[in-house]
Amino acid sequence: MYAIIETGGKQVKVTEGEIIYIERLPVEENETVVFDRVLLCGEAGDVKIGAPYVAGAKVEAKVVKNGKSKKIIVFKYNAKKNYRKRQGHRQPYTKVQIEKIVG
Repeated sequence: MYAIIETGGKQVKVTEGEIIYIERLPVEENETVVFDRVLLCGEAGDVKIGAPYVAGAKVEAKVVKNGKSKKIIVFKYNAKKNYRKRQGHRQPYTKVQIEKIVG
């Protein structure tokens, strides 16, 4: 069974047992989080499409880790104007494992 959930302003396709990285959630490690914004869920022949969400559908997941991704460098400059600005950014994430899809 698979589902498409909405979290952090993004849509993610998930299946049971899968590990995904999503935008940071205010949840501690080893806690359970429930995603109730399910846009689509189903199996090979039976698919339920929400308008906008599927009624009664939810995805349960366990938080594995909270962390930050690798640093990216943001470098801005204007040619011939001696303007240079170097800045780093590390995006926070939550690593979750999908336990169960109910739909």
